[in-house]
Order: sequence, then structure tokens, then C-alpha cells
Amino acid sequence: MKGVALVIGAGDATGGAIARRFAREGYTACVTRRSLEKLQPLLEQIRAEGGTAHGFASDARQEDEVIALIENIESKIAPIEVLVFNIGANAPSSILEETARKYFKIWEMACMSGFLNGREVAKRMVQRGRGTIVFTGATASMRGGANFAAFSGAKMALRALAQSMARELGPRGLHVAHVVVDGAIDTAFIRDNFPERYALKAQDGILNPEHIADTYWMLHQQPRDAWTHEMDLRPWSEKF
Repeated sequence: MKGVALVIGAGDATGGAIARRFAREGYTACVTRRSLEKLQPLLEQIRAEGGTAHGFASDARQEDEVIALIENIESKIAPIEVLVFNIGANAPSSILEETARKYFKIWEMACMSGFLNGREVAKRMVQRGRGTIVFTGATASMRGGANFAAFSGAKMALRALAQSMARELGPRGLHVAHVVVDGAIDTAFIRDNFPERYALKAQDGILNPEHIADTYWMLHQQPRDAWTHEMDLRPWSEKF
């Protein structure tokens, strides 16, 4: 085994595809969600494909839970060689109707939890002088759209975190990257709520999670003389 690939926010689409991609390459996939029950289909799929996987119910916003999670994996499973932070928290709302409670919760999910997990994993990686940390960004990481004040604020803050970590930790052997996913992804949510957008799938007009996962694997494989810090992924039809 090549160590652990830890995916924080291993949902049914992008996060799950990333975990499966690294498991196929011989990494032990450790995946988290708030609900362990929701992870069972992914764990079964990884194992059916010949991989090794462990699931953890964890609230990524809670410092004590994050510390316990990372310590448990490092001490009982294997060193974490790859961290993918993949929590979204996209909940649009007019600024005239946004509540302080929801604004803060979105920041906790999309930014604070990235800091907590990134910090704890980086502490171990620095000791070994190697490791890859990838943060999943969004269109909101680059610009604040109408009705996305909370989400864009949190995602822009996550981007700043990734930049700061890359500048500090790159000289110590850690590859820190930020991936802007700009466009609709092939998910049940898009299928059920935006059927017209989902119909573009036949024309490669929405992002395939498997192809996103291939990009994350590529980033991990890059030699350090040609590291990518930030890249964007979008369908050919997406305006930017």
C-alpha cells in the first residue's frame, strides 16, 4: 500500500470519484461525511473494485473531531499522503434575506473546516517532507455572484488559505493545490433540479466526476519542479 488518500466530503459524485481513483492506484481511501451510513455505497464500491477503504462519520467543522480523526488514521491505518478537501456548502440566498447563523455556518463548512483539516494533516506531512493537499474550489472562489455572498466569501477565503499554505509549505516538500470547478457536475442534484442543464451531458456540457478525479490524480503525480498550484476545470461550453 502507498499510504492513505483522505477525502473530506466524499459525496456521491466528485468526492467519491476521487477516492475511487486513488484506491485504484493502491492508496488506502479514507473517506468522511457527516453520516457514516451514506458512505456505505462508496465503501462497498471501492472494495468491489479491489481497493481498500475506511469510512468515518466526522463533522469537519469541529476541531476536536478533526484532531481525533487524523490521529486515528495516522496511528492505526497508515500515513496520510494525500488530503483532498471537498466540502461545498453552496446555499444561495439574497443578501437581504441571509441570516447571520446561515452565513456563519457556510463559512464554517467551506473554509474553517478546510483550515482545520489542512493544518492537522500538514503537521504530519511536514515531518515526512512530502505530501499533497488539494482544496476543491468553485466559480465562487473567483467572483461573487448575486445571491452568493456567503458561499463566495467562504470559497474566496479557502482560496487564500490554499495560497498561504502553498507558499509556506512548498519549500518543505508539500504540494498544495486549489482546483476551481467551474460548471455543473454530473450529480443527482443537477439531474433532478436542473434537467435542461443535465441534458447537456450528451454533449459533454457538464463535468464528469471521473474526469475531475483524473485531474486530482495528475496533480498528485506532478514532479516538484513543475507543480501546479491553481487550475480550473470547466466544460467546453461554459462561459468564463
